[in-house]
Amino acid sequence: MLVAPSILSADFGRLAEDVKAICDGGCDLVHVDVMDGHFVPNLTIGPVVVSSVAKTATKPLDIHLMVENNSFFVDLFAPLKPKYISFHIEEEKHPHRLIQKIRSRGIRPAIVLNPHTPPESIEFLLADVDMVLLMSVNPGFGGQKFIPSVIEKAKRLKALIEQHNPACLIQVDGGVNDKNIDQLKEAGVDIVVAGSYVFGHIDGYKKAIKLLS
Repeated sequence: MLVAPSILSADFGRLAEDVKAICDGGCDLVHVDVMDGHFVPNLTIGPVVVSSVAKTATKPLDIHLMVENNSFFVDLFAPLKPKYISFHIEEEKHPHRLIQKIRSRGIRPAIVLNPHTPPESIEFLLADVDMVLLMSVNPGFGGQKFIPSVIEKAKRLKALIEQHNPACLIQVDGGVNDKNIDQLKEAGVDIVVAGSYVFGHIDGYKKAIKLLS
């Protein structure tokens, strides 16, 4: 299992130190939640802060857009050369066009599904993306409880991926911890995003990442 700690739960007063610590602690990606206060009821960080994160991180960035006007935000963050940019299918009218745009910038495109969105809704886009992110909480805030139905959803998605694009990865974000990680592994999930679990772990970031991986 690959682990992508979400810096949404980091201490922004010492963000550089926290980013360095999770990279040194063995994370595989640095997950960056970008929220615009419109698509979700929260506002997070822009390209100036993420540029600083990119300079500190020794692992690739994984940028998760929770925004309206996805194309505009792709243009903002593409110069930082993240490994992935993911966008919510619920907000995008022209997903295939956006996927092509992301890939043309040398970035791996990914689609995000909110808890209520069935995996079958993106069946005919799976061949064109490198990852699908399943939200296991309602997007917008960290520290929420895991929605158990995502386990079955991941299994359904895995079956579709095997048909259309076996190289496509499955990522799960929200409420991930050492209590549900085995179920996620069994369901075929490849990457987990963990914010409060990693940054709030009593035994430190390295131990938390090891328990999930």
